[in-house]
Amino acid sequence: MSHEAQQMLTEYIKAAMATAEYEILVHGTYYGHIPPCRGALSNAETREECGRLLQEVLEEWIILGFRLGHEIAVLSVTSFRLDAII
Repeated sequence: MSHEAQQMLTEYIKAAMATAEYEILVHGTYYGHIPPCRGALSNAETREECGRLLQEVLEEWIILGFRLGHEIAVLSVTSFRLDAII
């Protein structure tokens, strides 16, 4: 992967994580999701762990989306070209 492609992915991940929303569930664990990225969610004992897991899920969500030919959520702050990533 080119340096440009890596930079685009890094910027996309940062922008997506900036939209993450978290809440504490009734049993005390943290739930997090990224609204523009349907299916990118996590649950963990602490807010920090929930955020770390959410980023891992997001990275896998992007890879799977590319492999399956899905459209990747457009974030207003950044975008990237599929052909630059592959």
